[in-house]
Amino acid sequence: MATIYEVSKLAGVSLATVSRVMNNNKNVSDATREKVTLAMTELGYRPNSIAQSLATNCSNSVGLLVSELHGPFYGPMMSGIENSFRNQGKHVIIAAGHSNAEREQQGIEFLISRNCDGLILHVEAVSDDYLIALSKGPTPFVLLNRLIPALADRCIILNNRKGGYLATQHVLEQGHRDIAYISGPLWKADAKDRLAGHKLALSEYGSRFDESLLYQGDFMEDSGYQGFLQLHRSTTQFSALICANDEMATGAMIAARECGLQLPEQLSIMGYDNVFFTRHVYPPLTTINYPINEMGQMAANWILSKVYNKGEQPTHTLFEPQLVVRQSITKRSS
Repeated sequence: MATIYEVSKLAGVSLATVSRVMNNNKNVSDATREKVTLAMTELGYRPNSIAQSLATNCSNSVGLLVSELHGPFYGPMMSGIENSFRNQGKHVIIAAGHSNAEREQQGIEFLISRNCDGLILHVEAVSDDYLIALSKGPTPFVLLNRLIPALADRCIILNNRKGGYLATQHVLEQGHRDIAYISGPLWKADAKDRLAGHKLALSEYGSRFDESLLYQGDFMEDSGYQGFLQLHRSTTQFSALICANDEMATGAMIAARECGLQLPEQLSIMGYDNVFFTRHVYPPLTTINYPINEMGQMAANWILSKVYNKGEQPTHTLFEPQLVVRQSITKRSS
């Protein structure tokens, strides 16, 4: 196996110059960079990233912990983050926490053990105290979709309470008053905040929140399917259904059709997230836009700025949701 010394000799430059080329140092002329690159190619030399990390105290890798590795929500988020770092010559190591405190902690410790220069954490189950203690350690991190007041400057969040409000406000404005709701797991802050926004909109329009029209799902399509069936079997009638994410809304649409309902004529359905497939279901789903790509890029910018001194510092950490009107909500005749 070729060594850095052989590369230095073949290129006719010093070891320090070869090192600067490998670490993308800008203080190297294009001609010298080309000589070193050609020598590395001719010799089949591959830099040892671990040795580089030890020598420079920089691994050029960033850890990303997400709840799941599948689904229409996390895929675009991971892709956007990875692209932001790839454009800056950094690589992303990904782990999943599965909304479980022990697994999330294991994932964080794994990423730290891989000498990641910084972390982006989409965690839901580990405690605030654990994250506050982690913030005092040597590895910088930024939180996505999690607000801890003591760490507010590193929390990039969506105003989910407003999102829940906007969803229900739109349904109410179409004349619906008997409204069912499928929530996410209510131990999760985002699910709780969306439900709180739903209740606020109802109260402002003089409508009572009916516990019998609430089903607690798990953000997966099947819980939307099962949730609709349970609500449909209830003696309480409803003309509209609001779901706390698009996957559950899709499951509810499937179940409603299997029960013989015409959409949206006999049942209006609202989603949340605005994932890619919402434009293609029938009827196209009215939903709340969750700008997760922009939030992921903001998290990447936080790391690039704080850890690598690259680019501008993040300008804001609170993102606002927006209503996306399509055809799944129909006006209720009086």
